[in-house]
Amino acid sequence: MIFRVFISLAILCALNGLGNGPALADDASSVVARVAGRPLTRDELEQKEAADLLQARYKYYLAEKAALDKLIDQELVDDEARREKVTVDQLLENHAGKQVKDPTEDQLEVFYEGLQSDQPYSAVRGQILDHIRQLRRTKAGLAYIKDLRKKANVHIALEPPAVSIGAIDAPTTGPSDASVKIIEFADYQCPYCKKVSPELKQLVDGTFAGKASLTFADFPLPMHHNAEKAAEAARCAGEQGKYWEYHDALFNNQSSLEVSDLKARAETLKLNPQKFGQCLDSGGQAPAIAKTAAAGKKLGMTGTPSFLINGHFISGATDSETLRDVIEQELASPDHHQTKTAANNQ
Repeated sequence: MIFRVFISLAILCALNGLGNGPALADDASSVVARVAGRPLTRDELEQKEAADLLQARYKYYLAEKAALDKLIDQELVDDEARREKVTVDQLLENHAGKQVKDPTEDQLEVFYEGLQSDQPYSAVRGQILDHIRQLRRTKAGLAYIKDLRKKANVHIALEPPAVSIGAIDAPTTGPSDASVKIIEFADYQCPYCKKVSPELKQLVDGTFAGKASLTFADFPLPMHHNAEKAAEAARCAGEQGKYWEYHDALFNNQSSLEVSDLKARAETLKLNPQKFGQCLDSGGQAPAIAKTAAAGKKLGMTGTPSFLINGHFISGATDSETLRDVIEQELASPDHHQTKTAANNQ
């Protein structure tokens, strides 16, 4: 019963949180307001308030995607229960519940110590046991549903919100004619950017080699005082043909981003120290970085990492699985991604 309740409540909560959602976009020339007799069109609204609208649409997309995922899982479980001619509760008990093992006494005692409870162990042991059992049963149920999903033919058509953006003057790796163009707005002091960096590299150079490209658009955040100079340093290294090597080195050691550290790192990578130093000290790369940051701010970006995948907006501490899913979705819709790619190159 617990698995059925868990799934059903999650679906209902997600769907109820959606409300009616945003209305479908009207014709760009349609009038949405009149000010002193002068019409304001939807196109004007989209252009002048793009930042606020993109963030709102992304929040709605996340809620809608969460609801859709739960609905898909429920459909898969229902289908499997019908196939095996059992109830959903029986299905989940047979494939997940029976595999759950009780914790050992040592594990229970360790959990008790972490509670810092005033009650003696003997008094709360039963509650701890029930709690851990429930956690394990829920985890096993979710793992079973995930396995069902892997085996099923599930195609997601729901897409993140999309925007058009002009050409970004920033370093790019991957083929220039890639079917999927990824623009990452990132900060060298951002821990989430560091985490996703090797995962992005694997996606672009490995999983989707020849099909995807990555543009690193500098977006140094105000609270990260060394991020802007680190971004300049990476571009200075790029003048000597080692941008991506330097880029990786910066993420490998985020704790050493003072100017002296940046120059020492250049020597480690066997760059010409005098040329690198002159580039970094002059601040000649600062305008280019300011330009990419301004492009991100115009779209309403406030944090890193943020991504545009063929124009589709993804933000926050995104994992490689989410990025891979969006890339695969783009590759599965050639007409769609060609249109988006053309829009990005305008």
